[in-house]
Amino acid sequence: MNAPDGPGTRLDPWFDSYAARAHAMRASEIRALFSVANRPEVVSLAGGMPYIGGLPLEELAEMTRRLVLEQGEVALQYGSGQGDEGLREHITQVMALEGISAHPDDVVVTTGSQQALDLVTKIFIDPGDVVVAEAPSYVGALGVFRAHEADVVHVAMDADGLVPEALESTFARLKSEGRRVKFLYTVPNFHNPGGVSLSTERRPRILEICQRYGVLVLEDNPYGLLGFDREPVPALRSMSEEGVIYLGSFSKTFAPGYRVGWAVAPHAVREKLVLASEAAILCPSNASQFAIKAYLNHADWQGQIKKFQEQYRERRDAMITALEEHIPEASWNVPDGGFYVWVKLPKGLNAKSMLPRAVTARVAFVPGTAFYYDGQGADHMRLSYCYPTPDRIREGVRRLSTVVDAELETVRIFGTDAGDDGDTVDFPSPDLA
Repeated sequence: MNAPDGPGTRLDPWFDSYAARAHAMRASEIRALFSVANRPEVVSLAGGMPYIGGLPLEELAEMTRRLVLEQGEVALQYGSGQGDEGLREHITQVMALEGISAHPDDVVVTTGSQQALDLVTKIFIDPGDVVVAEAPSYVGALGVFRAHEADVVHVAMDADGLVPEALESTFARLKSEGRRVKFLYTVPNFHNPGGVSLSTERRPRILEICQRYGVLVLEDNPYGLLGFDREPVPALRSMSEEGVIYLGSFSKTFAPGYRVGWAVAPHAVREKLVLASEAAILCPSNASQFAIKAYLNHADWQGQIKKFQEQYRERRDAMITALEEHIPEASWNVPDGGFYVWVKLPKGLNAKSMLPRAVTARVAFVPGTAFYYDGQGADHMRLSYCYPTPDRIREGVRRLSTVVDAELETVRIFGTDAGDDGDTVDFPSPDLA
């Protein structure tokens, strides 16, 4: 087939045929570094990959064998666009741990919560519409919003999560400018990348502000059951069924390889999500859904979550102890759940500029610029403790400290300063997310 008429480019003769939105799709050079960072000699403190080694793999193998032998003709066939009803029933039981009362008909099964993010954005966002999100915010969500040509406006967080006064003033300013906010995107529990949680006291206040301004809440909650020292906090969805779309996932509490997530939405929104999902993928994977249903039916999944909590707490402690020992010049939060520590570098250091040197020193992290729509965050980095062993975490932080020390010496001599260069990670690989 011949290339189309028109100039195109030397590398891509189809360049002039792309939709306008495709020209905004780009990946930072950071992404390329992770092909190196994935080498076994590199300690990766970058990716949010669960500790799969903590699962009962032999038990899962036997479950899978029985599933194929006993239900293979159904599990390996096409399924419902909304998802398997039996799995949706289980999902309502999982959400009940966070105070959510839902019927299986309220649930839409998706290919990971990332697809749910994309579907919600697809049905709500026209080019130029505003999405309000925490500062910083999940890199995978920012990529989706950019792909659908949304304009993201960040709102400040502190140690107690999203700041209500900042949210209200942002809504008021945008309204006065005649700009329409379609939804608030929030990760209220063990935030990615911030590591903080929205306090119980603030949750009703955030919902009241959104209701008053007519703004939908998109609650993304993959980490809510992974707290170390407390029971799950009631979800925003448990306080407002009509004002909140809730996104959940089995990727962090079970296994990401199955790629099963879900959305719970008001009735009319749910119907559009099903239609959008069918248009995109026909139906989510029956095999994955049946495997997770078998796991929830036959395994001690709540006991497994408690084991994950213990394993991740041990890794968190190793990370914090190593930071205190090796990089005391930096500052950080101490998360009480989830996967991440959000580190503020000493004055003058630029995390993005440091990354190639860190990879050379055989350690990787994600620069803070990845988590802002507008290129902020050069003075921060996200460190993930979920996957490496405690010993590897300690070694990774030690290696990282040598890079920080060298950068500090450069700043002392030349007086350079961390600045925002405007580049962001728009379409991350799983290693960054």
